[in-house]
Amino acid sequence: MPKKAKSTAACRFIGEIRTPYNDASCPRFADEPLPDTARIMVYPEYRAGLKELEKFQYIYVLFFLDRPRRECSLIAHPPKAQGREVGVFASRSPNRPSRIGLSVVRLFKIKMGVLLTSAIDAYDHTPLIDLKPYFRDDDLKPGANNGWLDHLPSGRAGKKRS
Repeated sequence: MPKKAKSTAACRFIGEIRTPYNDASCPRFADEPLPDTARIMVYPEYRAGLKELEKFQYIYVLFFLDRPRRECSLIAHPPKAQGREVGVFASRSPNRPSRIGLSVVRLFKIKMGVLLTSAIDAYDHTPLIDLKPYFRDDDLKPGANNGWLDHLPSGRAGKKRS
């Protein structure tokens, strides 16, 4: 493991994520077709920041990966990689140096500081770092590729998710 980087940044938790996942049942990706929903609880002192967020269909959720399954490694073996090794920054592994998770979820409603969303790949009581709106015209990048997934021999290249 490389030397610890110096850190001067502070991060505040603005709430917590409530899900039915406490163990290995946690999905690997938020976009898996899951029947579950999540509740994102925003602490009272941050609720004014939710104004107008309910007008968005999708939001980014940033959260602290407070229960990693194993120690950080700079090399990852993603399930989709068919045995290929990639750097942790070329993967979505939860075992990261800074342990920050990111998911895009569908926002169903907001009531009294609680966001009801589609399923998210986070354990129950995961600390919430931030919420950001998903803007269709800015966040969907025409011509984006799938990186190393496009180069797998399995014919997976170019396959679209539904």
